[in-house]
Formats: sequence, structure tokens, C-alpha cells
Amino acid sequence: MIPAFDDDYPLTRGQSLSYRRDGHVLLRGVAHPDEIAHYRPLLKQVVEDCNTETRPLEERDTFGKAHILVINLWLREREIKKFVLAKRFGKIAADLMGVEGVRLYHDQALFKEPGGGITPWHQDEHYFPLDTDNTITMWMPLVDVTEKEGPMVFATGSHREKNLGDFGTSDTSQLFFNNFVNKKGYVRTAASPMKAGDATFHSGWTLHGALPNQSGTLREVMTIIYFADGANLTTPDNSAREADLKGFFPGGIPGMPAASPLNPLVYHR
Repeated sequence: MIPAFDDDYPLTRGQSLSYRRDGHVLLRGVAHPDEIAHYRPLLKQVVEDCNTETRPLEERDTFGKAHILVINLWLREREIKKFVLAKRFGKIAADLMGVEGVRLYHDQALFKEPGGGITPWHQDEHYFPLDTDNTITMWMPLVDVTEKEGPMVFATGSHREKNLGDFGTSDTSQLFFNNFVNKKGYVRTAASPMKAGDATFHSGWTLHGALPNQSGTLREVMTIIYFADGANLTTPDNSAREADLKGFFPGGIPGMPAASPLNPLVYHR
């Protein structure tokens, strides 16, 4: 039987408060072992089929060393659609943000190779041409992740700062935000260890990155980004938002609802 993800994952009051206070939360067992066992081979095959990176790690830039990146796997393999549009995951996202419903921004696989480098500090909202702060990312490993495999690291509480600068994920963002975290004294919280099927959820404004993969195994991670239903598109004020407007909201015009065919409603109360 193909897992349907229709059942509920009830959040505790403490988990909801932790997310709102810290800008991130680690939840255990969001996907069950049998669900991961079913979907992991499908997700991994799509990543292998779509990966065009052939250069050795030492010939790549920092972003290239960070991970193998494949976006919108749900459009590439029909069965993966059930994973990406899972009601269980979407309801968690809506509950944590305190909104009525959520739409899909996009999914992405982030597979960090053995010896892969850091994922630089960044804010996801830098990329979003949306008129809402209610955006959230689920980061779910398909394999167990310890500190050696390159877990997520959050600057706890940094979401309250909101926009900290016009920086994409790069050496520049790493240097700027690392200095910022040091100066402000934000606690760095590494999300490890995590079992396959555990998940972190973080706000779009939360400063985060990932440690290098110092293990001999591939760190397989699936991420899904959600935004509050009812959000509208905004006029892009940087090249990243311009690219996302074209790529993830085809035909979208600033001022229109952010609800293209690529942004289905995942959950609504």
C-alpha cells in the first residue's frame, strides 16, 4: 500500500511556542519508517537522474560543494506528488504558523556528498516574492543524520530581526551573517542527531545553514517550502525574487494571488 499521509501529527503547545520563540523546531517521527522506506528510493532515483554535476568537489565553488540540488521532484515522478503534497506535513506547517491553510512554494532535494562543504548562512525569505512573512520550510532527512553528516544549524531567535540584507546563499552571506551572529550573540543550534523521518521546520526569516558532511555517506534530505494561503505576489526587488517569480509562479503578476498551478493548496482547515 502506498502511504497516504492523511493522518494527523498533533503538535504540543510547547512545540508551537518553541517555533514562535526560536524560529525553528525539531519534530520527531513526522514520517514513519515504512513511509521513508517507500519514498526514499523514488526520491533518490529522481536525484540521480536529474543530477548534471560531474566536477569533483575541489573544482566547485562553495554553493556547488554544499549539495546536489534538484527542485520540484513532485513534477518529475507522479508518486512523489503524494509525499510533497502530504496533508500531514502541510497541517504541521499551518499549525506552526497559525494560519488557515498553506500552499506549496516548491520542494527540493538537498543531497550533501561525502566531503561536501558547508551550506552558507542565509535567509529563505530573500528569495520569496510574497507579501507575507508566513513562510516555512520542512527539512526532512531520508537517512539518519548526526553532526558528521552535515545537519542544519539555526541562529535561534534570529527570525525576529526579519530582513537582514540582500544576500543570496554564498561566501558573502556566510561571512556577513557569521559576523552578525557573533556580534549579536545568537545561539547556534544544530539539529542533530536526527532519525530518518524526523523533521525541522523553520521560518523564512530564520538565519540558517548546514555543517559540512564529514562522513563517508551521502546525506539525503528532502525539503518542502510552504506559504500561507491568501498571499499575493509582490514586485521583485532583487534578482533572486525575480527568478523565483518567473520560475515558481508562471504567468504571475505582482498584486495577483500567489496561486499558480505550481502552488497547489496542500492543507486548509
